[in-house]
Amino acid sequence: MSSLKKMFDLTGKTALVTGGSRGLGLQIAEALGEQGATIVLSSRKATDLESAQDHLKGLGIKADWIAADNSKDEDVSRLVDQAMAKFGRIDILVNNAGATWGAPTEDHPIEAWDKVMDLNIRSLFLLSQHIGKRSMIPNKYGRIINLASIAGLFGSTSETQTIAYNTSKGAVINFTRALAGSWGRYGITVNAIAPGMFPSKMTKGTIAQVGVEKLIQGVPLQRIGDDDDLKGVAVLFASDAGKHITGQTLAVDGGLTSVMSGF
Repeated sequence: MSSLKKMFDLTGKTALVTGGSRGLGLQIAEALGEQGATIVLSSRKATDLESAQDHLKGLGIKADWIAADNSKDEDVSRLVDQAMAKFGRIDILVNNAGATWGAPTEDHPIEAWDKVMDLNIRSLFLLSQHIGKRSMIPNKYGRIINLASIAGLFGSTSETQTIAYNTSKGAVINFTRALAGSWGRYGITVNAIAPGMFPSKMTKGTIAQVGVEKLIQGVPLQRIGDDDDLKGVAVLFASDAGKHITGQTLAVDGGLTSVMSGF
């Protein structure tokens, strides 16, 4: 029987975090790094990645980075090639990179639909497939954490106008279930986090336009997420403390989905 402290320890593990240079990805990278994992950050811009690496190193976390645009198949392949060449294995994969697009459904550009789908779900499949075949399946060990959203649990409205985003995040939730069922025999767990409203580059405009007071209406805890609220669940899903949890999606939303109609 392991001690609880040891069960949450990630020393010796390597974690690849996409969209890891800021926001929710960087928050998760901090959490995994604080528990001892070596962090490999990935996003499109090298300058952002350098700043994030400096931030993590300032916290005493081992961190490196690889710039890649995960909406491009060739960049996904290169990311895996470089990560495997440098670290030899990836134990934890955090699929966080994503995009959104707001437009009335009847006028939603097909190019925008494809952009959201390519990054939010196609890239998750491709990256998971590559990492699975090259590292997790051969090693009979892996932890995959997908960033979904509570938007994937309900429909787009005339106010949000995010049909592509909601659809893609719903796909992430079922992808998580399907991959968990497929790869459980290899000792790989696959889970998803569904954040509610958190401050980020993606939500900055919404928060400014709508206001926090309106956004927390109906939220039992009467607040939006902060810079620490994803850390606990990320470590749980990434560590041996969660080794018997797979195929699950946990909403981190202050209780909003628990009181919404249909939940």
